[in-house]
Amino acid sequence: MIFRTLIHMLRSRRRSPLGLHDVGSITLRVLPTDLDVLGHMNNGVYFSIMDLGRMDLMIRSGLWPTMRAKGFYPVMANETATFRKSLQPWQTFQLESKIVGYDAKAVYMEQRFVVGGEIFMSAMTRARFLKKSGGTVSMQELADLVGVDVSAMPPPEWTAHWSENISLPPTRGPAPSEWS
Repeated sequence: MIFRTLIHMLRSRRRSPLGLHDVGSITLRVLPTDLDVLGHMNNGVYFSIMDLGRMDLMIRSGLWPTMRAKGFYPVMANETATFRKSLQPWQTFQLESKIVGYDAKAVYMEQRFVVGGEIFMSAMTRARFLKKSGGTVSMQELADLVGVDVSAMPPPEWTAHWSENISLPPTRGPAPSEWS
C-alpha cells in the first residue's frame, strides 16, 4: 500500500485543483494484492484505499501543504461502510470523496466506490486533526486555517447518533474489555 500511496501523492499534485467541498474522484483498479480468499476485494482493503481519496482531496484543495506547514495531521475517529456489490480482480472503479459536514470536534466525509455510475460501496468517516507537537487541533483552528465557517455545514443528521453510539472512551480514561 505504501507504493500505491506514494504514486497517488505524486499524481494528485499534477491533477487539477479542487475546492475543499468539491467531490474528489480518482480512478483505481483492483489489484491481486487487494483480494481475499474469495477472489474479490477484501473488506479491509476498502478502508486502506479510502486513504488515497482523502489524501487526493487534501492535496488538490491545497489543504495538505497548509496542514503540514502547521504540523497538523488527520486521524480517523470513526468509519462505517455499507457493501453492495463486490469489486472483482482488475476491475476499474472510481473512488469519490466529499466532505459532508463538521461538528464541534471532527470532519465528516462520505466516500463511494463507483463502477459505471453505480455505487458498489459507501462509507462515512469522521476524522480529527492532531498536532505533531501534541494535542488536538480545535475546529476553530481548522476553520481559521482553511477559511471555512464550519458551523454553516453540519454533518448529516443521522451521524450524531452514529458517532455517539460507536465512540469509545477518551484515550486518557479507562476502557476495560469486559464482555457482558
